Amino acid sequence: MERSPLPLGRPRTERADAARNREQLLAAAREMVAELGADKVTMDGLAERAGLGKGTVYRRFGTRAGIFHALLDDDEHAFQRQVLAGPPPLGPGADPLERLVAYGRARIAYLLDHVTIVRAALDRHRPVPAEGGSMFTQAHIRMLLGRADIGVADLDSLTVQLTSALEGPFMIFLALPGSGPEAGAESDAAFQRRARPLGAGWQTLVERVCRRT
Repeated sequence: MERSPLPLGRPRTERADAARNREQLLAAAREMVAELGADKVTMDGLAERAGLGKGTVYRRFGTRAGIFHALLDDDEHAFQRQVLAGPPPLGPGADPLERLVAYGRARIAYLLDHVTIVRAALDRHRPVPAEGGSMFTQAHIRMLLGRADIGVADLDSLTVQLTSALEGPFMIFLALPGSGPEAGAESDAAFQRRARPLGAGWQTLVERVCRRT
């Protein structure tokens, strides 16, 4: 298993009953998102669906946005595990540049699949936060570039630029006026249609910029 460039960050000392409640609530939240849409998920509705007390839901998530933060955290950890210990070329065992292409394509697909949940996790009273997964992306890209031997002296600057190319369009979209938590599914769907070609663009970028000398 490849060592993580960043700690995954979830507390490892959670009580067994709290862990069970967490998994139960996350499973119920996923069902509600799939069946009803993210905008229909409420704290009280989640408690009823999960068969747990409202106090348990409020203690666990704090706010409605906290439900979606928890879903994103869970999915981000699963994504990172695939990168660090899954099969190649996304996971260890492939050429570094092949892995870099595979990572970008997988990351774009992940971000597209989570646009609606990310929106629901936003607090309209606060600015759009920095997306935590981009820290993992930056560390992973830097590691792969270091192993690729592409003859570039300043790998740190190249890493920042590639990270921005990969994660940036999604954060810009979320920060646009009228693109906050109140935006509808139609806007998300339109964005996904426009963004699908980004996977091919990422591969072209890596192949041209990171060509070995």
